[in-house]
Amino acid sequence: MSIKRETITLVGAGLAGSLLAVFLARRGFRIEVYEKRPDIRRESAGAGQAGLAGRSINLAMSVRGLHALHQVGLKDEVLGMAIPMAGRLIHPVEGEKVLQPYGQRDEEVIYSVSRGELNRVLVSAAERQDGVRLHFNARCTGVEFRTGVLYVRDDATNHVHSLRPRRIIGVDGSASAIRTAMMNAGRFDLSQQYLTHGYKELTIPAGPDGAYRMEPNALHIWPRGLYMLIALPNLDGSFTCTLFFPHEGEYSFDSLQDPAQVLDFFGRQFPDATALMPDLPALYRGNPTGSLVTLKCFPWHYRDRVLLLGDAAHAIVPFFGQGMNCAFEDCTVLDECIEAYWPDWGQVFESFGQRRKENTDAIADMALANYVEMRDLVSDPGFQLRQKVGFLLEQRFPDLFIPRYSMVSFHRFPYSEALQRGEIQDGILRELCASVSSAEQVDWNRADRLVRERLGTN
Repeated sequence: MSIKRETITLVGAGLAGSLLAVFLARRGFRIEVYEKRPDIRRESAGAGQAGLAGRSINLAMSVRGLHALHQVGLKDEVLGMAIPMAGRLIHPVEGEKVLQPYGQRDEEVIYSVSRGELNRVLVSAAERQDGVRLHFNARCTGVEFRTGVLYVRDDATNHVHSLRPRRIIGVDGSASAIRTAMMNAGRFDLSQQYLTHGYKELTIPAGPDGAYRMEPNALHIWPRGLYMLIALPNLDGSFTCTLFFPHEGEYSFDSLQDPAQVLDFFGRQFPDATALMPDLPALYRGNPTGSLVTLKCFPWHYRDRVLLLGDAAHAIVPFFGQGMNCAFEDCTVLDECIEAYWPDWGQVFESFGQRRKENTDAIADMALANYVEMRDLVSDPGFQLRQKVGFLLEQRFPDLFIPRYSMVSFHRFPYSEALQRGEIQDGILRELCASVSSAEQVDWNRADRLVRERLGTN
């Protein structure tokens, strides 16, 4: 690519910021990256530790994230540190565990990857690019939009210095300082929706010689209606568990604090997991309780000078495993907008927002809906029947009927299209399964007619 030599300032060297630095450097831009945290490569954040300010250390990577990594030559390196998960392994209070496959093909899997290790890989990849400079312990404290001044504080010395960058991209997460500055500049829409549930991380340690004590190639779920426990595998044989639990109420983080209460509750609700967590009371007491928020805002840019990307623009809850994947897809789309419209940055930024806004709103809504599915519906026989019939319809109509989860995780349909088609498909499934108890009883002639009428062409 041609050397453009223009300098772009990124605020944030997390997952999206580091990857974006690679994308932009490959187009020939000079990149200055300011990150408020220390260099993650000099920190220890082993599996099972609640690092990075309590954020999840396991992520589910799927096709959108892998596509972005492939574009910059990092896909194989990341897959080398990832664990494939073929489906949800459901743990009832009593009875046999049930594996619910995510897809029907061998390649239709998602991958468990360590947030910390992935961030290390991406920071190193950014640093290898010509023209990229990384500044750690450099906290953005504000932007003056009238003058274009960016204020950065050195957390090591507490010294604040001012910069006048021509172009700023805020990739500084859900608590974005750049977004706050845009909000204060006026005519900026912002909504935040906090769940009544929060989360706490726990750990199932590895067995002897690093052996896995549960099935490693699955995402484990203990669905209990109003709350749930999940577990994702780590490379060292451990599992990172996350309890999603109400903040308040009879069974909640507020009410469950005494170690004896914790052991009693877990022993009754998650008996098989509890037996594998020898340090449960200490982990429960010591690990922070996090909040879950959906954040929507617009516009994402200020003239041709400032842009928001990733969680800074559209934070979502983690129940579809798409937060990172969506942010990486942002990088892909911004790169396409630069290809189409640079050097008109105003058009680049405006086009990016137009292309992404309805899609990020759609995945935010789907992620909220998926929480109900994960904690409750996966144990419901009616849901299981609809999933089975959905797979059969996909076999009959592979180009028309693609389950919503597959559209999101294994294809690159726009999120808004996955939401719309998913709602139509759910209606078809509910009609077909309303009066039957098995897939063999489905009226397949009616199924063919409904699919062709509502989803396709002749």
